[in-house]
Amino acid sequence: MALHAPRDQDIVVVGATGDLAARKLLPALYNLSIEGLLPKQGAIVGAAPMDWSEQKFADHVHHSITEFSRTGLDATAFASFVKRLRYVDTTNGLEPLRAALTRDRRLAYLAVPSSAFASLIAGIGKVGLSEGTSIVIEKPFGHDLATARALNADLHAVFPEGQIFRIDHYLGKETVQNLLVFRFGNSVFERVWHRDAVARVEITVAESIGVEHRGAFYEETGAIRDIVQNHLFQLLSVVAMEPPTSFEAEAIRNEKVKVLNAIHPVEPRDVVRGQYAAGEIDGAEVDAYRDEDGVSKRSTTETFAALRLHIDTWRWSGVPFMLRTGKRLRDRDTRVVIVFRDAPLHLFAGTGVHHVDNDRLVVRVQPDEGISFSFSAKQPGPELRTQEVGMDFSYGTSFKTSPPEAYERLLHDAFNDDHTLFIREDEVERGWAIVEPVLQNPPPIEFYDAGGWGPASADRIARPGHWHNSDDPLDSAQPRHRSAAHKKS
Repeated sequence: MALHAPRDQDIVVVGATGDLAARKLLPALYNLSIEGLLPKQGAIVGAAPMDWSEQKFADHVHHSITEFSRTGLDATAFASFVKRLRYVDTTNGLEPLRAALTRDRRLAYLAVPSSAFASLIAGIGKVGLSEGTSIVIEKPFGHDLATARALNADLHAVFPEGQIFRIDHYLGKETVQNLLVFRFGNSVFERVWHRDAVARVEITVAESIGVEHRGAFYEETGAIRDIVQNHLFQLLSVVAMEPPTSFEAEAIRNEKVKVLNAIHPVEPRDVVRGQYAAGEIDGAEVDAYRDEDGVSKRSTTETFAALRLHIDTWRWSGVPFMLRTGKRLRDRDTRVVIVFRDAPLHLFAGTGVHHVDNDRLVVRVQPDEGISFSFSAKQPGPELRTQEVGMDFSYGTSFKTSPPEAYERLLHDAFNDDHTLFIREDEVERGWAIVEPVLQNPPPIEFYDAGGWGPASADRIARPGHWHNSDDPLDSAQPRHRSAAHKKS
């Protein structure tokens, strides 16, 4: 993160009384403030269709920071922060915003349901606030390819592309950003980052929580729209992209789009859709998806999706990319696993060694941010015994600190007009085009017990290998313990 304050501007949070603002945006703005990374001058304006006083909004912000800020609440810092707060009731439209603004430049964050995007975007244009305004919108960017194109048209009717920031918070995570440095700053890995050395790539976004209180929302969305089309495709494009000509925003985004353009639209036969049944997580019984509030008793919405993709480029031709996401799985775990090709075994002829585990690189995005590499080694002693061992890098151990929240980095970049970690129009539309065949002809739902790793049939997506899970000791951050003992013949 750049160590300077952005140029002066107002910050407008539309939907400031909602859950996203309370949990993520308001704490992120406060944390940036105490680090000196907010604009030095400019108001922080909360806007919502609620008849609140500025004092009530300040109390809401205080509660939000107390509960959700990673730094905790400091009374002196908050006293300075609260002086910048303004509140506007937008029940009757956006015109009242004008009186609360203090600068000609502003960042407007639409922390609202996607169904409200079009009217708010048009409203900003109607009251003449588009000039000088950069706008941030949250995923989902549409519901399918047609609605994504319609949303982009609505945006461009009011804002040029350079003022639009489509945010996917996964791109703000330190480990995802570190992938770029890891690949392109370490020649030893970039030299083997291709089909001659890599057998397969797995990307997993697993959650142990259910749909919480968002059953009605999830019924209209599902895992493919909620996670695959955005989070997983963004991780995939960073893993698979070619080296950019520079670290400028458009150079990086150009390479990401090239990856997506090289992916064939996924066939329904290469997808498994699942839905969680009742089960047990961390010793507690949990309900089935169909028993959640707002969910139909006959729902066919997927809470799990696994799919197999192919990238038709010189670098990746023939290498399967397996993507997987689900709710009510055993662990909260987001990881990228690079599985390298088998070593030739002729060297071990006559020794009894019939198999050596593939070398593996595991990038842990959350919750234990870090990178580990596993390889085979000989155990001490006269007999030939092989054991998988590991080298591990952890953010907490190496830097003695936890990484900042993704929203802090992304907000700071938006203040500075840096689009590097934001999604471009053509990225959005190509992502929808890839999953369009499955959305139009979805395979049937298969049920899985909460607390497991999804439907058993998801294993066929990973064949001839298997998924590498967080609870497998071979894929934890610790040294590997499984060994194969082989006597000399």
